[in-house]
Amino acid sequence: MSLDPAELFQARPTILLVDDDVQILELVARFLRSSDFTVRTARDGREMNASLADSPVDLIVLDLMLPGTSGLVLCRELRKTSPVPVIMLTAKGDDVDRITGLEVGADDYLAKPFNPRELLARVKAVLRRTAASLTQSRTRHRGFGFAGWKLDFLKRELTRSDGVVVDLSVGEFDLLVTFLDAPQRVLSREYLLDTARNRTLEPFDRAIDVQVSRLRRKIEDGGELIKTVRGAGYIFAPNVERFG
Repeated sequence: MSLDPAELFQARPTILLVDDDVQILELVARFLRSSDFTVRTARDGREMNASLADSPVDLIVLDLMLPGTSGLVLCRELRKTSPVPVIMLTAKGDDVDRITGLEVGADDYLAKPFNPRELLARVKAVLRRTAASLTQSRTRHRGFGFAGWKLDFLKRELTRSDGVVVDLSVGEFDLLVTFLDAPQRVLSREYLLDTARNRTLEPFDRAIDVQVSRLRRKIEDGGELIKTVRGAGYIFAPNVERFG
């Protein structure tokens, strides 16, 4: 049976909670951690940006009313450089705030006070949509470019910066496409196996590690493009551009 993409996307998806109410931060963080999420917290825009600069996250829960820079401004600025999904929180429940939040790039909206279970349901729904959009992106583009390499979907060719075509097996090609669909994000072994090979992970199965090692030997020449994240999976480090 195929696992749900949102559950596979990362062993423990990382959520960044941004709210100046310490009680809400502690309550929601504790609840999400008990639901198998990794949670980081920030009390204002400065702490949020510092956390994002330290390492990427899979989703941000962002309060609208923050000291200093508002959540609306932070979301608008974030959208200039990052597609990370955002759920906006606010103490106000009118349509103007909801619409404004969505217009600046929020993916969903939840008014305070809220039931933590409703937030959990919305987090899972947004992560499912994000995972689905990643798997669909390869059908909207001809290929990817990364670190001097070019991958062409139509020709199923991987070309080096000097024009040399490097042969990939079917498994290596699908694995590389999966990495290129989600660069600079931690992907669990379960997700890689299910997405790249359309099968679920068996206990103690290290087949994906062997496949990653083979791919590394073909695309890495002195630089570490695929990084191992202990206890979580792998992350494709270079910037990726889509073409076609």
